[in-house]
Amino acid sequence: MSERISESVSQQVDEIYRLESRRVFASLVRLLGDFDLAEEALHEAFTAAVEQWQRDGIPDNPVSWLVSAGRFKAIDTIRRRTRYDRSQEELTTRLEGIAEANAEKSDTEVEDDRLRLIFTCCHPAIAAQIQVPLTLREVCGLTTEEIASAFLTSPSTMAQRIVRGKAKIREAGIPYVIPTRADLPERLDAVLTVIYLVFNEGYSASSGDSLTRQDLSEEAIRLGRLLVELLPDAEALGLLALMLLQESRREARATSMGELILLEDQDRRLWDQAKIREGISLVERAIATGEVGGYTVQAAIASEHARVNSSEQTDWSKIVSWYDLLFQINSSPIIELNRAVAVAMRDGAAIGLDLVDAILTRGELTEYHLAHAARADFFRRLGRRAEARDAYERAIGLTNQTAERRFLELRLQEHVNAGLSDSE
Repeated sequence: MSERISESVSQQVDEIYRLESRRVFASLVRLLGDFDLAEEALHEAFTAAVEQWQRDGIPDNPVSWLVSAGRFKAIDTIRRRTRYDRSQEELTTRLEGIAEANAEKSDTEVEDDRLRLIFTCCHPAIAAQIQVPLTLREVCGLTTEEIASAFLTSPSTMAQRIVRGKAKIREAGIPYVIPTRADLPERLDAVLTVIYLVFNEGYSASSGDSLTRQDLSEEAIRLGRLLVELLPDAEALGLLALMLLQESRREARATSMGELILLEDQDRRLWDQAKIREGISLVERAIATGEVGGYTVQAAIASEHARVNSSEQTDWSKIVSWYDLLFQINSSPIIELNRAVAVAMRDGAAIGLDLVDAILTRGELTEYHLAHAARADFFRRLGRRAEARDAYERAIGLTNQTAERRFLELRLQEHVNAGLSDSE
């Protein structure tokens, strides 16, 4: 085989790993019943793929091939271990039985394995503060640093939580199954939170060179659809609506060079109207149930932006009203910050600045770059140049996302240049 073909196959395997490895991992966890064994089998399967696919070509269903290869690699691993540990014999027998029983239906079960694993990680036996980080790490493949950023905590603290969660699943023998319909409601909040955080990381990556990670956004929407089919709860509808409405703006959120474009400056002709129609329909269904929760309210806010053709037509009073309701449901300082920005659009930058300063005075969001970016914009609009410059510099120093940092640096430079022009 030529080096060119070999390199092409290796690149395709790398792409499959990036897009599909966590699906393969979820299926292996179902089949093997062990996180660490599944992780080991996953990497062995991809190693085998690089060698065999270069010789035989990439199979029609690479995910199914990888699941099957990983399963048998794990069986081989357990067989080797039984030579030294007789207690593993029963597990080996069980895995061999699973391999045969699942040979024909493995293709159909792969699709919902990730949702199954999410419910496992969100089992009530696992501490609430561990459920979501564990799922984000093991099911969705986010790094510990990315998860820590989403929770505004340190990577070391987050790593400890994830280790404890895996140990709890193993020690308590928590099953890898989707719960019965009767048991779904008590698990729903954590599952919705997981899907929402996965989408957020895809919609606005917490770090790195890329503004977004479309693979994560698409996976979150797919899981949201599966959940709605499983349980058409109002909040499940609201979350799916929110994700579709946010995702509808993807093509307009950055320039061809990857530079960030704010909502007010986006070319709305690039917005995906099919996603908007579906999202608005879903949020209206959710509101009609009379059980309006946080995701439904956020979807309603997003729908207000999607219904108009320009930022000037935005009904900021209605958006502020939705934020008032959202803050009653969840008094998060980030929601309070977003409400302050909406109030500033309705009532002026000075009032918005007072609201943001009140949050920071309480010691909340002091390390959150968007709080300082909002202050910088308010100061700029108020003509308070020195304070605007300081706030921009503070926001830049706290930003881990490359595109956001470039955007803030550009705004700061424009601000400085404007000041120089005024002084001439």
